[in-house]
Amino acid sequence: MVRLLERYKKEILPELQAELGLTNCMAIPRMTKVVVSMGTGSPQIDKNRIGVAVADMTKITGQKPAMRRARKSVSNFKLRAGMEVGCQVTLRGARMYEFIDRLIQTTIPRFRDFRGLNPRSFDGRGNYSMGVADQSVFPEIDVASITSSQGMNITFVTTAQNDLHGKALLTKLGMPFRITEEQS
Repeated sequence: MVRLLERYKKEILPELQAELGLTNCMAIPRMTKVVVSMGTGSPQIDKNRIGVAVADMTKITGQKPAMRRARKSVSNFKLRAGMEVGCQVTLRGARMYEFIDRLIQTTIPRFRDFRGLNPRSFDGRGNYSMGVADQSVFPEIDVASITSSQGMNITFVTTAQNDLHGKALLTKLGMPFRITEEQS
């Protein structure tokens, strides 16, 4: 069993239930999925960029990404409808908990000038989104083989009813949120 999933079941669930004052065990917030997406831009500029992005995302997540295509044509960007402009992976189950564990334990501490994640990036329903400016912070990526710097978006989807419950869940999982003046 994945280390974080085991810890969630044994330690975090009872702590969350007591902290949030929930009597029903099914009302305790839990992770549903993690969506990792990467936009590469127009393939007219660099045709190899999408292939490199797919290879990097496969190494990072352990799952082959699905291609994302442009919906509209935009002449200023030399973009036509149907061109491949990005890739996306949806992680669930044990693979999701393994990714979250690696992200929290090894990747986030490698961010440059890191002072904590923005606690205001919740969507109002307990889901959290964060951006990674460069794929080189992941230990799976060989820094010498990077041809172009590529960022990505990571969205944590929870069953929480509000941002307070979602933040409590992610904090218990180990997410290092920045302490704001309101909390001090």
